[in-house]
Amino acid sequence: MDWQALIIEYEGFLKLEKGMSPNSIEAYLSDIGKLQQFLELSQTESGPEELDREHLSSFLTWINELGLSARTQARILSGIKAFYHYLLMEDLVEKDPTALLEGPRLDSKLPEVLTVEEIDRMLDHIDLSHPQGRRNRAMLETLYSCGLRVSELVQLKISGLYRAEGFIRVIGKGDKERLVPVSSRAIREIDLYLPDRNTQNIQSGHEDIMFLNRRGKMLTRNMVFTIIKDLASAAGIQKTVSPHTFRHSFATHLVEGGADLRAVQEMLGHESITTTEIY
Repeated sequence: MDWQALIIEYEGFLKLEKGMSPNSIEAYLSDIGKLQQFLELSQTESGPEELDREHLSSFLTWINELGLSARTQARILSGIKAFYHYLLMEDLVEKDPTALLEGPRLDSKLPEVLTVEEIDRMLDHIDLSHPQGRRNRAMLETLYSCGLRVSELVQLKISGLYRAEGFIRVIGKGDKERLVPVSSRAIREIDLYLPDRNTQNIQSGHEDIMFLNRRGKMLTRNMVFTIIKDLASAAGIQKTVSPHTFRHSFATHLVEGGADLRAVQEMLGHESITTTEIY
């Protein structure tokens, strides 16, 4: 069964029979596209009629590994279920493999997701007159725009920033390097921070570390946690916010914006679709 032909027919059904808006149709087709991406990455050459519950359970595990919110995962599963309901109604499949498939509990303790407005509020509460203000703003812009782990953030090196290309070199788990796109906004904040940084008494061995504490040494993970917690409180954000909240929000915003899951997976530094991340 040809995926593309089915999707064209399904799109017509959503438009003509269900009367859905273009945005709603796009969202439903995007969910099917994510399933196709997963099948391609896992080298599964199967049509919809050949997929079973095990295939789809693996797909749900994968989107969870990407760090998507429980609500986003549930929405994607709802889109896949709607597609199979259509196929069953049209007698294009004999059984619905999604029938007994359960999505994540929406009250499960997955990391919170910040809205772009909430992230901006936190950034706006940074006191730029404070000696560490420029550093904190550059640090949070980089954390969010690159989707970094806190351990990756504190190890960033000035020599790893490629401004013209718009990339930064990251040392991930197992000391594996990867190049991650960095926003022009983050680069601008880094450039505003570096003059102050370079006037510090930088300790030996920390000359290339990008974000330094007041003693001229690499920041600790705990210090980053404290900075973010205090900013969230100052901005009046009631959610539980940590450095990982920024990584989780980065992945969720990209996927909800239609980003290719393979690209998100690479940016997050997941070695394979079976990599298990604790979120």
